[in-house]
Amino acid sequence: MGTEFVQLSLTPILIGILAAVACALPGNFLILRRQALIGDAISHVVLPGIVVAFLLTGVISAIPMLLGAAGAALVAVGLIEVVKRLGGIEPGAAMGAVFTSMFAAGVLLLEQTDTSSVHLDVEHALMGNLESLVWLQAEGWHSLLDPGMLATLPDELTRIATVCAFVVVLTVVFWRWLKISTFDEGFAQALGIPAAALGLGLVVTAAIAAVAAFDAVGSIIVIAMFICPPAAARLMTNRLERQVGWSVTFATLSAVLGYILAGYGPLWFGAQGAVSAAGMIAAVSGIILGLACLYGPHRARVGVARKEGA
Repeated sequence: MGTEFVQLSLTPILIGILAAVACALPGNFLILRRQALIGDAISHVVLPGIVVAFLLTGVISAIPMLLGAAGAALVAVGLIEVVKRLGGIEPGAAMGAVFTSMFAAGVLLLEQTDTSSVHLDVEHALMGNLESLVWLQAEGWHSLLDPGMLATLPDELTRIATVCAFVVVLTVVFWRWLKISTFDEGFAQALGIPAAALGLGLVVTAAIAAVAAFDAVGSIIVIAMFICPPAAARLMTNRLERQVGWSVTFATLSAVLGYILAGYGPLWFGAQGAVSAAGMIAAVSGIILGLACLYGPHRARVGVARKEGA
């Protein structure tokens, strides 16, 4: 039983947890800055950027993916300004129109080009390939102590672990600046903190997390994890430190429960087969947010001034 779990379930669960945490950490600050839509936007513009990068280079690797996502983000910003000025509509509506249009364009590109050989198609773009990221070479728990066996781990695990560690380190190093500038940007500037650069860095960090998670877990989890765990955590406390802790807990819980329910949930209800792990993880994160909205101790404080949590 232990060997089967290590081979078939351990690495997908770890990848799901790391992807969820990597997205949830910057998501906390985006939520508090009232920029949650940026996290959603990054998740949408990543797709056409990655597809175009692949069509130009012919490879799926970190640098082209990041450059493609960055280029798509710049195009999105330009289109938003054009839509706002020519259409005379509010920024939120312009953002929503551009992001959904670009995501749809990415889906169309996937459908019209042959990218199946690198596992880049509509299904993988939306749901990822989490279930297939198994460690068949493992012989049991002792394989975790064998350098030769560890070298056969899925590349996606190494990539998302590196990015998650990078996000954690940045959060710790810039914690004080992030906290001050999030709750009082004017005070941060008075202290000499580069608030504008910090905000840009936060968005870039979120984009890196989204790109790293995209290949393994798809856009559905990325969108959900930027918003649901941090939003649920905000309803549990009015202290930033505790909020971050709650968000990591909710993100981890969503990944573990979602993967288990995807594999065994249908069987418990008499159905056959399994459902998408990515979709179930996103659904569980939404359920957790719903429960926090109903029973969270600070649910009545939604909409209060941001300075309250400083």
